[in-house]
Amino acid sequence: MKGLTRIFFLVVAIPFLTTALASAQATAELAGRVADESGAVLPGVTVTATQTDTGFTRTVVTDDTGAWVMPNLPTGPYRLEVALQGFRTYVQTGIVLQVGATPTINAVLGVGNLEETVSVEAAAPIVDVRSAGISEVVEQERIVELPLQGRQVTDLIVLAGAAVETGRPNSRSFQGGVNISVAGGVSFGVAYLLDGAMHNDPQNAGGMPLPFPDALQEFSVGTSGLSAQYGIRSGASVNAVTKSGTNRFSGNAFEFVRDKRFNARSTFAGIDPATGQRRDDGLLRNQYGGTLGGPILRDKLFFFGAYQGTRTRQTPADRIAYVPTAAMLAGDFTQIASPACNGGRQLNLTGGFVNNRISPSAFSPAALNLAGRLPKTDDPCGEIRFSQADDRDEGQAVGRVDYQWSTNHTVFGRYMATFDDKPSAYARSNNVLTTTLSASG
Repeated sequence: MKGLTRIFFLVVAIPFLTTALASAQATAELAGRVADESGAVLPGVTVTATQTDTGFTRTVVTDDTGAWVMPNLPTGPYRLEVALQGFRTYVQTGIVLQVGATPTINAVLGVGNLEETVSVEAAAPIVDVRSAGISEVVEQERIVELPLQGRQVTDLIVLAGAAVETGRPNSRSFQGGVNISVAGGVSFGVAYLLDGAMHNDPQNAGGMPLPFPDALQEFSVGTSGLSAQYGIRSGASVNAVTKSGTNRFSGNAFEFVRDKRFNARSTFAGIDPATGQRRDDGLLRNQYGGTLGGPILRDKLFFFGAYQGTRTRQTPADRIAYVPTAAMLAGDFTQIASPACNGGRQLNLTGGFVNNRISPSAFSPAALNLAGRLPKTDDPCGEIRFSQADDRDEGQAVGRVDYQWSTNHTVFGRYMATFDDKPSAYARSNNVLTTTLSASG
């Protein structure tokens, strides 16, 4: 069984560790001091922290000053136990470590038997008194339950206060790649981290796509007085953590639907000859996916996998353009120059025109060739209304494996793939007007 475990770990996890091992995991840190009831410090005390979801255990011993510290603890709920021979055991439960947190928990041991236990339930949030920075953690509950347009997690960054989105860095900014200004800083001055690794786009210094809501455990937004590890970006930091598997199998499935039947029809949409009503926008948007996580080896090896897909089909029928009419191609511009086509003004064309007419032989052959590729219109003013397809297929897959090698060593591998496929509108309509920016205005 041990041999199979090693093989599985090497095959599944090692390919994902290339970049993860180069940076610290997005973790938390516990520290404190142990004293007796008289206030005297107690060296040599055994302090054990156990993550209740996975069974992960970390043990340290207090130094000569009674102090102890546990760095690089995975986020999540913990149980803390402090024990020394000749004293009652101190146990504190309900501790929840969030990303980047460095809380201090001091314990007081009373004289008694080791088998006696003093239990403390951490009902109130633990205050971080060791960090000089100002930060706000957006936990998983708010990530999943707060309404999000398109389920874009980055929209929640503004919950930290003094943060505002300043735009999308480029056309590839799907699934949450954005520019955020925090506390008046420049948008490219925010350090994005995912599972402890730098997550900034090297081309524009903006943030790269974050995991979709159901695959994201939590993230923090920090500014002012940040530690040296965020020194590469002076404005702020966004530190995110993907979900991990636990000792309990859990998962979910979801689908969100938008449909043309629930949308109002555009005032400028063309009339459908079959129904006599204005055409709808043809919208059909499905956003679907799910997650699954659990143990491979209880208290040792865990997995988590998630996928979200977004399929959008849309054909807005309210695009307006003007093309040459048959009369214009024959040299007759009297109608297009009339008050009916010019807001009540009569135009008198010059430069070779006589009574707003001109010989077609004066037309450029290249212009006529181009005009012949434009859609035809029956409108005397050359107006044409058409649909412009706006199709898109997006997807994101997240996979993670966590291995608790020993009480002092943990290893994890995470892989995330995001794709965005947006075909050209011309491929569906064969209408050259769909290739212009003005067509979508």
